[in-house]
Amino acid sequence: MKKIWMISLTAAALIGMGGCAPYGAPVVSEGATNQVMHYETGTIRSVRPVAVQSQTDSAVGTLLGAAAGAALGHMVGRGHGKDLATIGGGLAGAYVGNQVSRANASELTIRTDKGRTVVIVVKGTGYYPGERVRIVKNGSQVASVEPL
Repeated sequence: MKKIWMISLTAAALIGMGGCAPYGAPVVSEGATNQVMHYETGTIRSVRPVAVQSQTDSAVGTLLGAAAGAALGHMVGRGHGKDLATIGGGLAGAYVGNQVSRANASELTIRTDKGRTVVIVVKGTGYYPGERVRIVKNGSQVASVEPL
């Protein structure tokens, strides 16, 4: 009974990490609402893959991963073996949770239609050289880069 409870609790925690936003919907900050923004268009010249590490998401991912890993590890073995499995599961879960919190991103070099060359790091990997994009800006901050 205890194993079923732990598995159910772990599964619920993992499902809860999935969030409730519609799949593929762009994410905007609360501060981006009710703002007048401007945009520029351009063509992507080059794309370089990068990883973005969020400090807040990293800590949360590491802690949730460690807890889930320790819970799963605790269900294995007996005596000292159970203790080692709990510690090993916690360490493995912490590592996986930390890696999951890293966002795949792209460094885009864009030639704008006004003749300027800009470099922007954006979350996501679906960009390619030659693609036409719209750069949405709020003052000097880039709000998003969207395909045309």
